[in-house]
Formats: sequence, structure tokens, C-alpha cells
Amino acid sequence: MSQKQMSLPAKLINGGIAGIVGVTCVFPIDLAKTRLQNQRSGQQVYRSMLDCLIKTVRSEGYFGMYRGAAVNLTLVTPEKAIKLAANDFFRHHLTKDGKGVNVFKEMLAGCGAGTCQVIITTPMEMLKIQLQDAGRLAAQQSVKAPIVTSAKLATTSAVPRRAYNVGPVPLNGKVSATQIAQELLRTQGVWGLYRGLGATVLRDVPFSVVYFPLFANINKLGKPSEDESAPFYHSFLAGCIAGSTAAVAVNPCDVIKTRLQSLNRGAHEESYSGIVDCARKVLRKEGPSAFLKGAGCRALVMAPLFGIVQVVYFVGVGEHVLSYSPYNVISS
Repeated sequence: MSQKQMSLPAKLINGGIAGIVGVTCVFPIDLAKTRLQNQRSGQQVYRSMLDCLIKTVRSEGYFGMYRGAAVNLTLVTPEKAIKLAANDFFRHHLTKDGKGVNVFKEMLAGCGAGTCQVIITTPMEMLKIQLQDAGRLAAQQSVKAPIVTSAKLATTSAVPRRAYNVGPVPLNGKVSATQIAQELLRTQGVWGLYRGLGATVLRDVPFSVVYFPLFANINKLGKPSEDESAPFYHSFLAGCIAGSTAAVAVNPCDVIKTRLQSLNRGAHEESYSGIVDCARKVLRKEGPSAFLKGAGCRALVMAPLFGIVQVVYFVGVGEHVLSYSPYNVISS
């Protein structure tokens, strides 16, 4: 980690810039990941990430690939700031004994950071997933439409729906994250936004436990000396390697989280009562390989995202911005 101490405003600026740039670059791949993870065996609408993106552009237009991006862009600043600041905070307190940071302490700091970030991550993912998966459900219905019209209406099976309709709506239907959030708050209270909290913790805590120590040790290899920082390109590569490795390692938990947080389902898609029930049903009906759905997409998302995050964080963009601020006060 950088030897300089960053203020909280600097962390907010760094986290915000890095998150916004990263999300804008990789969000279409994240959308493909969500749709691939949510489709069941025998009901595949998309064959691969590329097939998903091509079909999305054809049916929903270019901006269809950015469904749900506004939620991420709004909440990514506090999420990334909490994650990075919490890791620094725990590392600082774990090294007060003067013995330095070993791998175990780095893992503990990462565990603390992952636990703190779910306060923002859970509602952000909850809203994002509804918007991202809407196109898949609409495409699934359009594929089945000819069969439904030729069959007797009495024998058609109804698509399970909630109080609001997010997935099976026409592609020109406008359902915003604000509308979904308001409906959840009205019907289920604040806890409605935190559906899948346990699965989010199960994903984000191990991710941070793997990511932060791995990044710190890879980044350390690029330092010319103990008192100097690694070059920005080395920090970028370290972030890419650590991010993609951690992402694939926790992908089974991400599949479970995505399934649990999806409120609307297509015809014949099962619902789940919890983490264990979801894991059991997925394993029984789709096999072990289902837990790796979207793993390639997730690695492609996390690699550049965390590479960008670390470059912005270690270059200290926030500090440079604050140094030119008229409100900046230099402490003696």
C-alpha cells in the first residue's frame, strides 16, 4: 500500500472517479454476466457473452447494454470509498503493534472491508439486477410467444409476477430503479432493498480476503525500494490479476446471490427460500458447472475495474484535486 496517508475526501474522490470510469467501461460485460447466470438449463436465450451482447443490441439498442448502469454510477462512489477506506483503516489498526502487516493481517483487513461495503453493495446490486435481467425475461417471452398463441389459452402456464413488473414487460416499457426502490420500500420496508444480504456477504467478504492480500503482494514486487511506490502500470496489472482471480474464486457465491436477488422469473423458473436451498437446487438440476456461469464475464469485469481503481487510488488523483481546492487547508 502507499506510504502516504490519504484523507477521507481524497478517498471519496479516488473511489468515485475510479468507479465511474471502470463501470462505464465494463458495464455491458456485467449485464451479460447477470443474464447468463440467471438463465436455466433448457431455457438458454444466450449461448455466450458475445451472443448475449449482440442480441441485446439488436433487441434493445446500444443503450440496452447499460440497463441499470445509473444505479451503479450513483452508488459506486460510496461503495468503492468504503471498501478502500475500510481496508486502510483495518490495516492501520492491525499494525499498531509495530510488527508490520503479514498475510493473515491483510486477510483480516480485507474481511473487514468486505463486511463494511455490503451496506451499499446489497441495495445497489438488488436494483441493478432487476433492470439488467429485464431484457432476458422479455426475450424469453418473445421466443415462447408463437407457441403460446398456437396453443389453447386454458393450458398456458402463467408467469409468476410480483407487485410490480420488471422483467416480463415490453422492451419499450420504462421501469426505473427509483420505481422499483419505492415499491420495495412500500411493500417490504427497508429490508426489501437488502434481500440477498447474506449471499452478498458470502461473496464480498471472501472476495476482499483474496483480493487485498494478493494485490498488496503483487504490487510490492514492482516497488523499486521499500520507500517508493510501484509504477502505475504495475499497480494496474496487480489490480487486474488480483481482481480477476478473486472474482473467479467467489463466482459460485455470485451465482447464488444473483438468483436470490432476482424478483421476477420466467415460466418454469424456480424460486429459492435461501442460500442453502438455492445451492441445493442449482446443483441438483443444473450440475456443478452452473456455479461457474458468467465466471469469464466476471473476470473480464473485475480485472480492468480494479486495475483502474488501484491506478487512480495510488496515483492519488483525489489528493491532486484537493491540493488545488480553495478549501484545502494544509496542516502544520
